[in-house]
Amino acid sequence: MSSRSKRDSRGSTRGKRESESRSSSARVKRERDREREPEAPSARGSPVRVKREVEPAGAREAPTPVVPVVRVKREREADEDSEPEREVRAKNGRVDSEDRRSRHCPYLDTINRSVLDFDFEKLCSISLSHINAYACLVCGKYFQGRGLKSHAYIHSVQFSHHVFLNLHTLKFYCLPDNYEIIDSSLEDITYVLKPTFTKQQIANLDKQAKLSRAYDGTTYLPGIVGLNNIKANDYANAVLQALSNVPPLRNYFLEEDNYKNIKRPPGDIMFLLVQRFGELMRKLWNPRNFKAHVSPHEMLQAVVLCSKKTFQITKQGDGVDFLSWFLNALHSALGGTKKKKKTIVTDVFQGSMRIFTKKLPHPDLPAEEKEQLLHNDEYQETMVESTFMYLTLDLPTAPLYKDEKEQLIIPQVPLFNILAKFNGITEKEYKTYKENFLKRFQLTKLPPYLIFCIKRFTKNNFFVEKNPTIVNFPITGQANGMNYRTSR
Repeated sequence: MSSRSKRDSRGSTRGKRESESRSSSARVKRERDREREPEAPSARGSPVRVKREVEPAGAREAPTPVVPVVRVKREREADEDSEPEREVRAKNGRVDSEDRRSRHCPYLDTINRSVLDFDFEKLCSISLSHINAYACLVCGKYFQGRGLKSHAYIHSVQFSHHVFLNLHTLKFYCLPDNYEIIDSSLEDITYVLKPTFTKQQIANLDKQAKLSRAYDGTTYLPGIVGLNNIKANDYANAVLQALSNVPPLRNYFLEEDNYKNIKRPPGDIMFLLVQRFGELMRKLWNPRNFKAHVSPHEMLQAVVLCSKKTFQITKQGDGVDFLSWFLNALHSALGGTKKKKKTIVTDVFQGSMRIFTKKLPHPDLPAEEKEQLLHNDEYQETMVESTFMYLTLDLPTAPLYKDEKEQLIIPQVPLFNILAKFNGITEKEYKTYKENFLKRFQLTKLPPYLIFCIKRFTKNNFFVEKNPTIVNFPITGQANGMNYRTSR
């Protein structure tokens, strides 16, 4: 036999073997696919399986991609025979296997609402980072992240605390399984974290004054809520609580859409003051609080930062100084200017007055020299127009001696007596280290809400002295035919 005939016989034998192997592999493939086909569904239903297309034996040139079999693990139910298992919906070609887990989390009963407190700064209790912070709803602590090596993940494994809330996206997650929890029973927690008010609710705040019941069982009136004294911040609490009960200012900050789109220069931190004041206002007026008091921790942290530590939590401050700085800082952060651009702060609190000033000669000069100086232009009376946010009232000097019964006399003075300072007639002398001035004030425009600051404290070389004089003022706003709200 020649070499050519041998090669032909080998080629025919090899071709037969390849055709037989292809036919046998196609037969095995068909039998395997036949075994994998689902049986007829029973009355209870069956797990969802994705059937794989059987590829024809001859179509070897363009193989179709193999779709893997998707198996959905059935949830353990209290009574498996009580109801049939629901079919899992397929979305965009994928089976949403977490849909049932997210709506039937077995750890929701471990949530402890009595320890939840969202008033403090939202940072991780371990890394002290603000980024991606989560609150553990079992112990109330804050942790960062939810990955395999994150603080929240380690906490969930170590202490078996499974339910967490993202403090920024307001989404709930179960760790370490790492799936989102969707349950309507958790809405009260998100509302405490971020209360919201509609325009209708804001309009009815003063019409429906009814008591609310907190989660701990105590009753409170929304808006009339105590602010925690962290250390020495009572001076700021008094100002913040008073401002929260001014209706136009309150209504403006209860609706976040009024100021969230205000543009500020890059790197400006003053707008943080606006955001924190709005959050505090919504918490004070929240009718669904878990407790009947609010901690102004985040608000005061913003005050310390924006005032460059002029006002602090750990040191006692002056309430009048804080009020003056806070109103002006709030006005500036909202985009207001000194003269042209107005904000809600100036619309509510800003009035105007005329200030008449006359320079006085030095008291040690001879009488003749004083007479000559009074004819100079420098010593003539001048008038300037000025705006104000509040009025400072001066009390009469407290008595130094005791009465007949050897008791200190506590004097009383009507409010209208000390308001005479601004009638345009009463003059008062003001001294500096080298010059003396005589001033009188005349109010030209009253704001809708007038703030009085009664000056009780005087500082000398030895100590700070408080004037105990009692100021009597009308509760209803009317007395002796005078109404300061309508007199403008």
